[in-house]
Amino acid sequence: QVQLVESGGGLVQPGGSPRLSCAASGSIASIYAMGWYRQAPGKQRELVARITNSGRTNYADSVKGRFNISRDNAKNTMYLQMNSLKPEDTAVYYCNADTVSSVRYWGQGTQVTVSS
Repeated sequence: QVQLVESGGGLVQPGGSPRLSCAASGSIASIYAMGWYRQAPGKQRELVARITNSGRTNYADSVKGRFNISRDNAKNTMYLQMNSLKPEDTAVYYCNADTVSSVRYWGQGTQVTVSS
Protein backbone atom coordinates (compact mmCIF):
# COMPACT_ATOMS: atom_id res chain seq x y z
CA GLN A 1 0.00 0.00 0.00
CA VAL A 2 0.93 3.64 -0.43
CA GLN A 3 0.17 6.43 2.01
CA LEU A 4 0.02 10.03 0.81
CA VAL A 5 -0.05 13.12 3.01
CA GLU A 6 -0.56 16.59 1.54
CA SER A 7 0.42 19.86 3.12
CA GLY A 8 0.77 23.50 2.18
CA GLY A 9 -2.78 24.61 1.56
CA GLY A 10 -4.59 27.52 3.15
CA LEU A 11 -5.89 30.99 2.43
CA VAL A 12 -3.93 32.74 -0.30
CA GLN A 13 -4.37 36.17 -1.86
CA PRO A 14 -4.89 36.44 -5.61
CA GLY A 15 -1.53 36.41 -7.32
CA GLY A 16 0.02 34.39 -4.50
CA SER A 17 2.51 31.54 -4.93
CA PRO A 18 2.04 28.73 -2.42
CA ARG A 19 3.65 25.33 -2.75
CA LEU A 20 1.86 22.10 -1.99
CA SER A 21 3.74 19.02 -0.85
CA CYS A 22 2.77 15.37 -0.95
CA ALA A 23 4.82 12.95 1.11
CA ALA A 24 4.60 9.32 0.06
CA SER A 25 5.35 6.27 2.18
CA GLY A 26 4.82 2.54 2.01
CA SER A 27 5.28 0.70 -1.29
CA ILE A 28 7.10 3.56 -3.01
CA ALA A 29 8.70 1.27 -5.58
CA SER A 30 5.27 0.37 -6.96
CA ILE A 31 4.53 3.96 -8.00
CA TYR A 32 5.00 4.83 -11.68
CA ALA A 33 3.28 8.21 -11.74
CA MET A 34 1.98 10.80 -9.33
CA GLY A 35 -0.33 13.71 -9.78
CA TRP A 36 -2.34 16.54 -8.35
CA TYR A 37 -6.08 16.77 -8.78
CA ARG A 38 -8.51 19.36 -7.48
CA GLN A 39 -12.19 19.54 -6.76
CA ALA A 40 -14.08 22.78 -6.43
CA PRO A 41 -17.53 22.93 -4.78
CA GLY A 42 -20.17 21.54 -7.07
CA LYS A 43 -17.65 20.38 -9.65
CA GLN A 44 -16.02 17.11 -10.58
CA ARG A 45 -12.48 16.30 -9.55
CA GLU A 46 -10.10 17.29 -12.31
CA LEU A 47 -6.46 16.65 -13.14
CA VAL A 48 -4.18 19.59 -12.44
CA ALA A 49 -0.77 18.11 -13.19
CA ARG A 50 0.90 14.73 -13.44
CA ILE A 51 4.49 13.50 -13.43
CA THR A 52 5.82 10.06 -14.31
CA ASN A 53 8.88 8.29 -12.97
CA SER A 54 10.72 9.31 -16.13
CA GLY A 55 9.94 12.94 -15.40
CA ARG A 56 7.33 13.41 -18.10
CA THR A 57 4.79 16.00 -17.06
CA ASN A 58 1.42 17.16 -18.25
CA TYR A 59 -0.80 19.98 -17.08
CA ALA A 60 -4.38 21.10 -17.34
CA ASP A 61 -4.72 23.94 -19.82
CA SER A 62 -6.03 26.18 -17.04
CA VAL A 63 -2.75 25.99 -15.10
CA LYS A 64 -0.14 25.76 -17.86
CA GLY A 65 2.52 28.38 -17.39
CA ARG A 66 1.43 29.06 -13.79
CA PHE A 67 1.88 25.75 -11.97
CA ASN A 68 4.91 23.46 -11.85
CA ILE A 69 4.93 19.85 -10.67
CA SER A 70 8.11 18.19 -9.43
CA ARG A 71 9.33 15.23 -7.42
CA ASP A 72 12.19 14.77 -4.99
CA ASN A 73 12.77 11.02 -5.09
CA ALA A 74 15.27 11.16 -2.25
CA LYS A 75 12.56 12.57 0.00
CA ASN A 76 9.69 10.60 -1.55
CA THR A 77 7.89 13.89 -1.94
CA MET A 78 6.02 15.54 -4.80
CA TYR A 79 5.43 19.25 -5.05
CA LEU A 80 3.09 21.60 -6.81
CA GLN A 81 4.39 25.13 -7.10
CA MET A 82 1.43 27.35 -7.81
CA ASN A 83 1.98 30.88 -9.11
CA SER A 84 -0.31 33.73 -10.06
CA LEU A 85 -3.23 32.17 -8.23
CA LYS A 86 -6.74 33.13 -9.25
CA PRO A 87 -10.01 32.81 -7.32
CA GLU A 88 -11.02 30.03 -9.72
CA ASP A 89 -8.10 27.97 -8.43
CA THR A 90 -9.95 27.62 -5.13
CA ALA A 91 -10.51 23.92 -4.48
CA VAL A 92 -9.49 20.95 -2.42
CA TYR A 93 -6.24 19.67 -3.90
CA TYR A 94 -5.57 15.95 -3.81
CA CYS A 95 -2.34 14.09 -4.31
CA ASN A 96 -2.53 10.74 -6.10
CA ALA A 97 -0.22 7.90 -6.94
CA ASP A 98 -0.68 5.34 -9.68
CA THR A 99 0.94 1.97 -9.11
CA VAL A 100 2.06 -0.90 -11.30
CA SER A 101 -0.68 -3.04 -9.74
CA SER A 102 -3.26 -0.65 -11.24
CA VAL A 103 -4.25 0.62 -7.80
CA ARG A 104 -4.65 4.37 -7.44
CA TYR A 105 -4.05 5.93 -4.05
CA TRP A 106 -5.25 9.31 -2.81
CA GLY A 107 -4.25 11.68 -0.10
CA GLN A 108 -6.77 13.25 2.22
CA GLY A 109 -6.74 16.56 0.37
CA THR A 110 -5.72 20.07 1.30
CA GLN A 111 -7.90 23.14 0.90
CA VAL A 112 -6.60 26.06 -1.13
CA THR A 113 -8.73 29.19 -0.98
CA VAL A 114 -7.80 32.15 -3.14
CA SER A 115 -9.39 35.30 -1.79
CA SER A 116 -8.50 38.82 -0.82
